[in-house]
Amino acid sequence: MTFSVAVAGASGYAGGELLRILAGHPELEVRTVTAHQNAGHPLIAHQPHLRSLAHLTLQDTSAETLSGHDVVFLALPHGTSGEIAAQLPADTIVVDCGADHRLEDPADWAAFYGGEHFGAWAYGVPELPIGGSAGGPGKQRDHLVGARRIAAPGCNASAVSLALAPGIQAGLIDDEDIVAVLAVGPSGAGKSLKTMYLASEILGSANPYAVGGTHRHIPEIQQNLRKAGAGSPTVSFTPVLVPMSRGILATSTARVKPGVTAEQVQAAWEDAYAGEPFVHVLPAGVLPRTSDVLGANTVLIGVALDAAAGRVVTVLAIDNLYKGTAGAAIQSVNIALGLDETAGLTVNGVAP
Repeated sequence: MTFSVAVAGASGYAGGELLRILAGHPELEVRTVTAHQNAGHPLIAHQPHLRSLAHLTLQDTSAETLSGHDVVFLALPHGTSGEIAAQLPADTIVVDCGADHRLEDPADWAAFYGGEHFGAWAYGVPELPIGGSAGGPGKQRDHLVGARRIAAPGCNASAVSLALAPGIQAGLIDDEDIVAVLAVGPSGAGKSLKTMYLASEILGSANPYAVGGTHRHIPEIQQNLRKAGAGSPTVSFTPVLVPMSRGILATSTARVKPGVTAEQVQAAWEDAYAGEPFVHVLPAGVLPRTSDVLGANTVLIGVALDAAAGRVVTVLAIDNLYKGTAGAAIQSVNIALGLDETAGLTVNGVAP
C-alpha cells in the first residue's frame, strides 16, 4: 500500500531533507509540496539535488492544499504550524518538524517562545528511554504507535536527551549540574539570510550563541530527562556554530552517583540501546565523529567515566538534518502507520 504525502516548507533545508529521504521510501509517495514566498516556482529551482522530484511545483501553504493526504509534514518556522495543523482532518497523520507541539508546559512555551501554545503531540524520538526507578523502563516508541499527531524533535534537544537519558533511567547520574556543549552546523537554523550564518562569518571560526540558559531547546531537554526519571533537572547548555554545513557533536556531562564504575556506565548505555537499529553505543574508549553519520539516520554515542571529576562524559554525533529532524519524523511515521520502522532510512553515512 502506498500512502500519499504532502510536505509544507519544501523549499527549506528541513523540507529538502524530508523530500530527499521520502524520494526513496517504498511506501510513502510525495504528491504535493508547498512553500510561502516561493510558491509557484518549480521545486527543482530550490532543491536542485532532488532530480527525481523535478516534476513537482511548489504550491501555496494552506490547509486546503495540504488536506486530502495520508501524511502531512510541516517544515515551518515556529508559531506557524499550529494554526495550519488545527485545520487538517483528524485522521491525517500530521508531523510538525517545528517547535509548536514539542513542549507540554505552557509556561515553558511562554518563557522560551511566546505566543499561543498549541499543546504537545506524541514526541518523535522513538529510542528515548522513559520511565526510571519509579516506573517500569520503556521507550518513547510505544507512544507513537497509531499516533495521528507527531512532534519531531529539536535536533540539539534529541542529541543531549539521547546522550544522558540512559544514565538517568538507570539511576547512575544526578539530574542536577548537567552540562552540554555542542558543536553544530548552521543548517539547523534554516535558509533564512542572517549575518551570523554567512560563510564569511563562520569559515575559520567557532561562534557560540544563545549562551546563559537562553536556548529554546533547554526546556525540551528537561522535559525528556523527566520522562526518563529525572526529578528537576538543571541543564547548562551552550551551542557553538562551527564551519560544517551539517552535523552535531554533543559533549554532555553529569555527576555520577558514589561508587559507580566505568563498567557500570558502559553497560547501562549499551543496555538502554540494545537492539536499536539507529542508536549505536561505541565500545569503551571509542568516540564518534560527525563525519561518520552524515546523510544517515544513525546516532553514535561514546561514553566514559571521568573518575577524578566524578562525572560521566558522553560524546554523541548525529546529522542534524537527517536523524535530528527529517529522519526522526519519517521513522515516527513508519511506527504510526505500522510499517517497518527502518523503511526508507539508512544507517550508512557518506564519506569522505
